Amino acid sequence: MAGTLRQKRMMNMVYGLGASVVLVGALFKILHFSIGPLTGGVMLTIGLLTEALIFAYSAFEPVDEDLDWTKVYPELAGGMAGDKEAPQDAEGLLSQKLDVMLQQANLDADKMERLAESIQSFAGAAENIAPAADSISATTKYSEQLTLAASQMESLNSLYKVQMDSAQRQADLNEESVENAQVLKEQMESLAANLSSLNGVYGGMLSAMSNTNS
Repeated sequence: MAGTLRQKRMMNMVYGLGASVVLVGALFKILHFSIGPLTGGVMLTIGLLTEALIFAYSAFEPVDEDLDWTKVYPELAGGMAGDKEAPQDAEGLLSQKLDVMLQQANLDADKMERLAESIQSFAGAAENIAPAADSISATTKYSEQLTLAASQMESLNSLYKVQMDSAQRQADLNEESVENAQVLKEQMESLAANLSSLNGVYGGMLSAMSNTNS
């Protein structure tokens, strides 16, 4: 067996090396590449001859015998589709194996009954837990909605505060504008009075100059 395995490994290595020579020769041929006397044609010829020798030798390799699986699985000895009672035999064998497993696990009818009762009790408890779980889920959802509403109210309060501040600043600006307009009005009235007085002075000076000239 060891010799056969070693021989297979050797042949695999020979196959790989022969294929490598063929590929290198094809590459030399395609690229018109050469190393001294080793031209593409020479390399390709050497590779093909090597492969031919390898395949000729492999024709005389011994063929591995098929494994007899019936020694491991005796139920395969009769074939798959010969006997109509084979399914029944398989069912009987499975039933026997289950009985053996139950005996090894020390499971009797009473224990199986208690196990069934435990499963039913667990199912009932799970059904009772479901409403509580739904209630917890609803409470959690309500709490999340309250948190969201509080966050939105806080945002609205902040927006309202900003608007109030803006309105107050606008009112202050309007009041300051009114005050500035009043001051401007007083200054314009004072300027008009000053201009009127100045016109009177200029008029008196012009009259005096006219009388002096005549």
